[in-house]
Amino acid sequence: MSVPARVRVLVLDVDGVLTDGRLYYGPRGETLKVFHVRDGAGLKQLAATGVTLAVISGRRSSMTRQRCRELGIRYVLQGVTDKAAAFERLCKRLGVEASDCACIGDDTADVPMMRLAGLSFAVADAHDAARAAADAITVRPGGQGAVREVCDQLIAGAQRAEPK
Repeated sequence: MSVPARVRVLVLDVDGVLTDGRLYYGPRGETLKVFHVRDGAGLKQLAATGVTLAVISGRRSSMTRQRCRELGIRYVLQGVTDKAAAFERLCKRLGVEASDCACIGDDTADVPMMRLAGLSFAVADAHDAARAAADAITVRPGGQGAVREVCDQLIAGAQRAEPK
């Protein structure tokens, strides 16, 4: 798969992409999530190249908000039921075309926005519908370095396109 040089925005789902999709409930009913440190490092490196990072998630979570704050992700949309509509609003807000965006998803709720994005990825353990909608599938599963894998590909694609 050849990665286009002009990805301006990376949109991520959270559960199943930035996490392994499992939810842990603490003794007070709080939901706990586990994020992979290398995914965070890759997102920071990608952001340093000028790519805008955004999250569109179907669930609301203080853990997601905290992790995004740590990573400097400004555009965090949670509790979204229509991810395609949210994706289109985000593109309009950022002044970019959908073709300028890459997207990472893992389940059926992500498929509509994956189809809108110029480049879409499914994590290795994604639902079959997400895998079918993706332009590429990661080697690693969600929450276990899949996001870092995509970031590395996007960075490498941008470097290949730079004039020498």
